[in-house]
Amino acid sequence: MKLLRHGPAGAEQPAFIDADGIIRDLSGIIPDLSGDALSDAGLDRLRALDPKSLPAISPERIGPCVAGTSKFICVGLNYADHAKETGKAPPDEPILFMKATSAIIGPNDPVEIPRGSKKADWEVELGVVIGTRAKYVSEADALSHVAGYCVVNDVSERAFQSERGGQWTKGKSHDTFGPTGPWLVTRDEVADPQALALWLDVDGVRRQTGTTATMIFGVAHLVSYISQFMTLMPGDIIATGTPPGVGMGIKPEPIFLKPGQVMTLGIEGLGEQRQTTIEARA
Repeated sequence: MKLLRHGPAGAEQPAFIDADGIIRDLSGIIPDLSGDALSDAGLDRLRALDPKSLPAISPERIGPCVAGTSKFICVGLNYADHAKETGKAPPDEPILFMKATSAIIGPNDPVEIPRGSKKADWEVELGVVIGTRAKYVSEADALSHVAGYCVVNDVSERAFQSERGGQWTKGKSHDTFGPTGPWLVTRDEVADPQALALWLDVDGVRRQTGTTATMIFGVAHLVSYISQFMTLMPGDIIATGTPPGVGMGIKPEPIFLKPGQVMTLGIEGLGEQRQTTIEARA
């Protein structure tokens, strides 16, 4: 299934796309795409519905594809070629950091360039959405805790991230730095999360091209690994790292975002995003 949320920011309602590409409203069936609705049993109940019994809608806005996210966990330097372009060695274990959940926005919402920003950057990433509680899970069992997958743009401010002291979080957490969606594609429709093409353009120029096949640590390993340090809950998002082509890696001079630019990005089978950059609002 391709599940989504639509409506004004903060008041989104659940929906799904039927076999004919028609968006069907789910607000009379479940309160939101969160909690138990993301479990295998909850998703099976949605699969059993007759799509024609549900209202067809034409949303003006698509929101983040999942609600109730308690943790937005990111993995750094998880593509060897991306690590190389940053001048860093591939890690021996996954590098984890957190992005504030207040950064989450819809896939086509504007992205703010923070006040004082010098090095705003882009990162197309495979997002993993947790469906059932995962604590100390094995790698063999890890994917059974995944509800599905989505596109994430891990927008970053590199100066805030690396030149302002402390951890990476301050460069990753500005409002709007987490476009998520358009869809949550359930895991049964993704035969192999390690065989998905990713891409990102800025102002129509291709900047990133990659495949999840070159991830250093795959999805199953990441879910298992992270669950050793914190309990993953339904709705939690793991952004699994980015392929090469980020702005700070461009030679001979890095290129960074400024207001008035357009990012378009997508992942094979998971849909596309489009964001315009704007000056930060109070």
